[in-house]
Amino acid sequence: MEKVRLGRTNLIVEKLGWGGIPIQRVGEREAVSVIQAAVEMGVDLLDTARAYTNSEHRVGLALQKTDRPVILSSKSPIRTAKIYNDVQESLKQMKVKKVNLYHLHNVSNFEDYERVLAPEGAYEGLKRARDDGLIDHIGLTSHSLNVLERAIEEGHFEVIMACYSFLEPEAAKKVFPLAKEKDVGVLAMKPYSGGVIDEAGPALRFSLSTPNVVPIPGSETLEKARENWKIFAEGYSLTEKDKERIEVLRKEFDRQFCRRCDYCQPCTEKINIQFVVGLKSVIKRFGPHTQEVGWMKNLIEKARNCSECGECLPRCPYQLPIPDLIKENLAWFDSLMNQEK
Repeated sequence: MEKVRLGRTNLIVEKLGWGGIPIQRVGEREAVSVIQAAVEMGVDLLDTARAYTNSEHRVGLALQKTDRPVILSSKSPIRTAKIYNDVQESLKQMKVKKVNLYHLHNVSNFEDYERVLAPEGAYEGLKRARDDGLIDHIGLTSHSLNVLERAIEEGHFEVIMACYSFLEPEAAKKVFPLAKEKDVGVLAMKPYSGGVIDEAGPALRFSLSTPNVVPIPGSETLEKARENWKIFAEGYSLTEKDKERIEVLRKEFDRQFCRRCDYCQPCTEKINIQFVVGLKSVIKRFGPHTQEVGWMKNLIEKARNCSECGECLPRCPYQLPIPDLIKENLAWFDSLMNQEK
């Protein structure tokens, strides 16, 4: 097993962390037992977020059942200095006095980036929280490699979180080396590409074998938590069989999987295309109660305005049939919700 230093935070953690999205879709008792088990196995970094409904609360309950020290990571989508209030709520939900890493959540375009860094922006709110001893380090998460590169270059953030899997390997080309050069810690979200990849071995070994990066796969069952830890504990060099399987899966998903590059934007109907094209993955991770989460419900309803104008098609570097995927995913979602009734 291996420890990783998270850049100039100087926090030293196991190379395998844990992500808090999946535990939203199981009962509270099971969720708490999974988190507790992951910590007892040796996981010492837990990541959650204000946007993950009951995830912070369940992390807090689990922390009451273990004496093992953990590094806590959370995040907020608030773009103004009022993010300070979200930090306070995170502390309340997790029943702690301090969160080690607190991120600006999903800052995925330059307009958003400039907004959070402007006077009275969220960055000021997090600096105040840090000055008041509520958090230790400020981070940023994004699905945009361009935003991450700028954030690292400008030096405001001590840690970043990027999508990284064998279906989304691009961050390893420039973002990760730049982060190492600037001494910025890296958390790798979505090592299973948001639940698209079902084969844990090749996927997790791919992410774990990348130097200076801490993957944070989520797990909502004891079986999955144990499988992830077993892969980590037994060594994670990619085998020839892994490499062959990865190539097969890359070809299989070539014209189905959205890499979240956002080159398809702007949409004439202001649809968040990457969200809707990846809707099945979102539901898989968050659970069917997604329809009850306000911001997700709004994105889904906005997608129903797709006029199939086709303007997004020539912009997609992966030639995804975007209007067809939007229509297909909305039909699938409606069918799922009808089954739940």
